[in-house]
Amino acid sequence: MTQGELLKNIKKKLKQADIESSRIDSELIVMEAVPCTRVQLITREDDELPPEAVKRAEKMLERRLLREPMQYILGRCEFMALPFELTADTLIPRGDTECLVEAVLTHINNSGARTVLDIGTGSGAVIISLAVMSDISGTAVDISEGALVQAQKNAVLNGVSERIKFLKSDLFSAVEGRFDIIVSNPPYIRTDVIPTLDGQVKDYEPVAALDGGEDGLDFYRRIARSAPLYLESGGLIAFEIGFDQADEVRKILENENFYGIIIGKDLAGLDRTVIARLK
Repeated sequence: MTQGELLKNIKKKLKQADIESSRIDSELIVMEAVPCTRVQLITREDDELPPEAVKRAEKMLERRLLREPMQYILGRCEFMALPFELTADTLIPRGDTECLVEAVLTHINNSGARTVLDIGTGSGAVIISLAVMSDISGTAVDISEGALVQAQKNAVLNGVSERIKFLKSDLFSAVEGRFDIIVSNPPYIRTDVIPTLDGQVKDYEPVAALDGGEDGLDFYRRIARSAPLYLESGGLIAFEIGFDQADEVRKILENENFYGIIIGKDLAGLDRTVIARLK
């Protein structure tokens, strides 16, 4: 089988399965299996492929037909133009979360803040991006051992492992000291909504990293309640939120002695971040 024939066959099967991203997914599968570059997809389409390359592609195709996200199939993705490796222990970093990183970076640049606590670090995308793009030193916590292992690997991959400490912790349970910034992209989907999510999310991404409780606000309450014990005076708290949660999260923060609350929007114009200062 030639490379061009393999690409055509995979694209056809993905399209027949109503996978909207059939073109890009088929290209990614072939580039990974052969391996080859995007340019070589065109310039080498008549090349005969070894059987093992075809088998690799077919195995990836089988997984994609079951709606497994390409990021898990490839084991990697990009976030803030940085490379991150993924496993089933971590959520896939999404473009919406880049808004959170950018909001915190703006504060760092304007304030000189240098210590950051990242709660629920997952793949480490937020704290690692902050460390690459500024001079902060960070502490990253997660309750998942598997997520922490992957986050540490990603810190090494991006050259910032010496500036980030990783801790297994249920929110603040293992945390000591105070920080200039606390940042979190916590679970915020309502429990009853999770079964209705797209299969690529609910069937493959870790439910514990999605489930925010009955109203989706459990972790905002828990973090905001304890944060004053771990923030420096005037320190910043920064959350990613669901598009319809801004008012509720604002009230939670106001009740815990935070002020100067700013709601930030994502590229679609939806509410996506909340930042506030500790009185």
